[in-house]
Amino acid sequence: MSTSLTDSTNRLAWLLDDLELDGVRFAVLLSDDGLRVAHSPGISKDEAERFAAAASGLRSLGKALGEFCGGFANTVRQNMTEYDEGMILITAAGAGTLLGVATTADVDLGLVAHRMNDLAERVGRELGAAPRRDEFRRAETSL
Repeated sequence: MSTSLTDSTNRLAWLLDDLELDGVRFAVLLSDDGLRVAHSPGISKDEAERFAAAASGLRSLGKALGEFCGGFANTVRQNMTEYDEGMILITAAGAGTLLGVATTADVDLGLVAHRMNDLAERVGRELGAAPRRDEFRRAETSL
């Protein structure tokens, strides 16, 4: 998954190179609110933006269902949706950042999940941003 140098809006795509695995269609790094941050060459920019919006929505649904697995404060660690021809995996990758991957049906799920978790940890250290609401609260209290 080499990075295209012609797309200046995709400068962080090199972060996704670790997910160049058999059975991985593409990977998208996105903000928690559904904006594409970077995408692998396996998907166009427009499709990556659509994927980011949908992945964020799926993540929100997972949050809404968390109470049924232990209570209202129960947080989502990962989303995994299986289809006839593949899977969609979404995991947190630092404050305000998510990592989404689409696979084929014939994929080493353990390897992909392991690489995703390693990458999510690295992205969290490198790109993690403070949640916007905390910045908003600080601005309110200083007024």
